Amino acid sequence: MSDLKIYYLVHCKPHYASMPKRYFERLQTIDYLIRIKGTGKPAHLAKRLRISERTLFEFLKMMKELGAPIAYDRYKESYYYSEKGGFNIRFVKNLTVALVTNLLFWTM
Repeated sequence: MSDLKIYYLVHCKPHYASMPKRYFERLQTIDYLIRIKGTGKPAHLAKRLRISERTLFEFLKMMKELGAPIAYDRYKESYYYSEKGGFNIRFVKNLTVALVTNLLFWTM
């Protein structure tokens, strides 16, 4: 994660940084389903995650604000990333190594 994204999470959107664990789990689930192009329609995805459509759209908005190139394919009825990549949410002891690793992850 870039320094800018970390700054954004900590200073600009403090409510994201204080989310309970289930929010991160939902974010990881949404990310996974987007990567495999298996989200289905928004209403179906929201029901699957046991959240409202409005909350789903808030997740998608947040992900886009963090740089995720999310698009929707009406024919396949699924969200997808228009570029390769994904979210990697985990604790890292050595942030310098994490930034280099994340840079390599995003360029693959």
